[in-house]
Amino acid sequence: MVEINGRTRTCGLIGNPVEHTMSPVIHNNLATATGENLTYVPFHVENGRLGDAVKGAFGLNILGMNVTVPYKSDVIPFLSDIDLLAKRIGAVNTLVRTEDGYKGYNTDMPGLLRAMKHDGVEVEGETIILLGAGGVARAVAMLLADNNAEKVYILNRTTDKAQKIADEINEYMGKEIIVAKKLDDYKTLPADKKYLAIQATSVGMYPKVDEAVIEDDDFYKMLHTGYDLIFNPLETKFMHLTKNNGANAFHGYRMLLYQGVIAYELWTNKSVPDELAEEVYAKMLAAMNA
Repeated sequence: MVEINGRTRTCGLIGNPVEHTMSPVIHNNLATATGENLTYVPFHVENGRLGDAVKGAFGLNILGMNVTVPYKSDVIPFLSDIDLLAKRIGAVNTLVRTEDGYKGYNTDMPGLLRAMKHDGVEVEGETIILLGAGGVARAVAMLLADNNAEKVYILNRTTDKAQKIADEINEYMGKEIIVAKKLDDYKTLPADKKYLAIQATSVGMYPKVDEAVIEDDDFYKMLHTGYDLIFNPLETKFMHLTKNNGANAFHGYRMLLYQGVIAYELWTNKSVPDELAEEVYAKMLAAMNA
């Protein structure tokens, strides 16, 4: 453990709620392992006090902050600068101290990409099914387009939001990569290939663990891999159905790890090797099961 003294730097998490966060496990273990004189604590910020929190953190010389729900978009007006990726996504989860204030970054999406690569899941050249059309799905769709996915079918209960995402990203990319469809339209997708599916809704999250966006086995027979961004429970019904129909299945817990690792690297200018990341991952799993 880091010995707290007059030179200890502080990082933390602002959100509401924050009581069940795993971020202290990530960052305090990284600080100990890398010899960084840094400690990480959660800050519960009440609604309406976000601006006060950001200004106060800067005034208290806090090195960096993570931002979680419900403030990932609301925090942007209180920043001195914003990274291009975070600006495009419209969400910030990491604040890095500068001379003039905090610069906002989004490490969620790079964290997802790093997690997928660790799990042997490639994006480039893939035809991908993306379930959901909320803020997370929009960010994932941008990530997939940026990393040379061949085609992304966004399946949603209604097509309005999905079509808006498709139009925005296709215009930015200058070609049609994203296609919006209703959930049941998976039946119309080309049947001569296997798909990577990314589950980007909250369906199946604890405590409603017996639910999945699509429950038809025929859908899961189309997949070679299912990636659920939910991490509690560690095996969702989506994952269970994916495995039962012969495909590989992964959860979002490693994304949680790597978004934290990337934030830590931004704050400290230290690179975290994969071996250390795996040690921290094991401690996260132990803490979750405690």
